[in-house]
Order: sequence, then structure tokens, then C-alpha cells
Amino acid sequence: MGARTKRSMVTYATLLCAALTTWAAGPAAAQGAGGSAADPGYHVTRKVVLGGEGGWDYLTLDTATNRLFIGRDDRVMAVDPAAGKVVGEVHGLHRAHGVAIDYAAGRAFATSGADSTVVIFDPGSLKVLGRTKVDIDDDAVLFDPSTGHVFTFNGDAHSASVIDPATGKLLGTVDLGAKPEFGVSDGEGKVYVNLESSSQVAEIDAAAMKVVRKWSLAPCESPSGLAIDTGHHVLFSGCHNEVMAMSDAVAGKVVGSVKIGRGVDACRFDPATGLAFASTGDGAITVVKEDSPTSFHVVQTVETQRGARTMELDPKTHELYTVTAKYGEMPPSSDGRRRRPPLVPGTFTLFEVAPR
Repeated sequence: MGARTKRSMVTYATLLCAALTTWAAGPAAAQGAGGSAADPGYHVTRKVVLGGEGGWDYLTLDTATNRLFIGRDDRVMAVDPAAGKVVGEVHGLHRAHGVAIDYAAGRAFATSGADSTVVIFDPGSLKVLGRTKVDIDDDAVLFDPSTGHVFTFNGDAHSASVIDPATGKLLGTVDLGAKPEFGVSDGEGKVYVNLESSSQVAEIDAAAMKVVRKWSLAPCESPSGLAIDTGHHVLFSGCHNEVMAMSDAVAGKVVGSVKIGRGVDACRFDPATGLAFASTGDGAITVVKEDSPTSFHVVQTVETQRGARTMELDPKTHELYTVTAKYGEMPPSSDGRRRRPPLVPGTFTLFEVAPR
């Protein structure tokens, strides 16, 4: 055997050994300080100043009209993200939070937490169609396709209210036993909600309108944002101790966790890519890969801007949307209590975040 042949075989054997070692070690071995070999390359592609006064809460994408609904204190702002402009507003809310849409009925439902009502409106014309009184401090809201009902999650009341979207009638109230945050539906009769004050997930039988099970989210503390992989029955809870906890919704237990940023308020899951996202108020979006229903790792951290804590996913384009504004100087406190810094007027901005 010649020297050149020997050198070729040694080189081949070395490369094969390295490849097998990387495969056996799994995704963690490939992960570097800035992400991994599977880094999807999410980055801010556009910033659009929308302006308008007041704070904000949840973002909801109307996939039928491609409008983005944003809760803005006393109104819901409707935005055309492609055109980068506000196309209208729904008024008459008091501490607006979230929006849920019943596409079949052609109705949208916005929570108005300060007066404990749900404002029903036409998502096309933005005309207000009615109002429904619910339990105090209604916050997050969802439409459950299995029952055709709308669920609001009421923080101070420690409950969920259930509404018939066709009539706007209140159908019932679910006692949750703790303060709820975001909720999701599996589309098969179960609704899940983070319980912030007890660091648990509650499973609700949507038809029976009752809690059937709860489980601890440890090591998660104070969960807020929630997303679901309906295909594998995995829940992703974003928690205020800078953890995302993953639960097996069938077994009712936590099966994994990863580190995220500070001040999480939204989570999303993209079934086409197997990526989960957590947006945090410290100005970051953590991107997590679901390798299997019990294995997860961080692939990327995207820099956004301070205050960009809420988020929405476009399942068609895989783009993310988040919003924030610039902050002014913190005024001196006369009573020692912690306050939020004031917002700089006219700086409310939509961020588009897309993969490469």
C-alpha cells in the first residue's frame, strides 16, 4: 500500500470518527455560545413606528385578513403588518388585554380587564357588536374549536369565564383556585392554563367547564406565556425565574426546561419547524428546538429591544411580531415604591423578526 493511499485512509477514518462522535453526542455537542449548527437565523428585518398613546399587552394575528390586533389600554389597534400601518381601532375598552377570533362566526372577542367585560366586534369592519360581563380582571382569552366557546382567564377572580360566541351569552365560570395567566386549547376538548400564583398548569375539560387536573411546573416559578405542540401534546410555559418549562400534557408532568431571558410574557410554537419561542422584556426572543417530545435545546437568542415582552407568530411565513416603545427617565419615588419608567410619546414600534 503506497504512502498516499495510507494518508487518504487515515484522513477518511479521522473524519468518520469525528462525525460519529458528533452524532452520538447529540445537539448539545454542536451548540456554541451563540446558538447551534441548526441556528435558524432569526433577526429583526423591519421596525415600523406605529405611534399612539398608552401601554400594550397581547398580540393576535387574524390569519384570515392578515391583520395584527394589539391591546392598547383603552382600545384594540388593528395593524396591517405588510403595509406597516394602522388600519383602524376598536374603542371603548378599559385596560385592553387580548383578542380571540371565531372565524366561523366572524366575531372577535377582546378582554377589557378594568371593567370586567368582553367587547365583541367584527374583525373585518371593526364594528362593536356587543359586550359580555365576566368575572373581574379578565386578561388572556382564547377560542376553543372543540366546543366552539370562548374562554377568558380572570386574574384577580382566579377563574375562567366561558362565552357562547354566537349569542355573546355567559355560559359558566370555572374555578381555577389560583391566578391564571395565558391559556391554550388542544383542539380536542382540553384547555390548559398557566397558574401564575401557584406555579402550576391546570387542565380544563372544555365541555364540562371544570378543572380535572393540575401539576407542578417546578423548576418553573410564576408562569406567564404558554404555547402548545398539539401534535405531540407538549406545553411550553414561560416563567419569571428565567426558565421555559416543557410539560407532557398526557402524563401531566414536566419533561424538560431551558434558560430564557428576564420578564417573559409570551410563548409560541411553530409546528412546521419544531421551534418554540419566548419573548422577554429584557429585549430578547429565545428560540428553542424540540428535538423530540422529551428533548429540547436553545438554538438562538434574538436581540430585540427593551420592553418587547409580548409576541405573535405567523404560521404561514414563520415570522414573529413583537412591539415596544422607548422609555424615558425614571421619576424619583416619594414613597419608595417601584414604578415603571414613562413611555416616550409616539415611539410605539412594531418589530418584524424573520428567519434567514
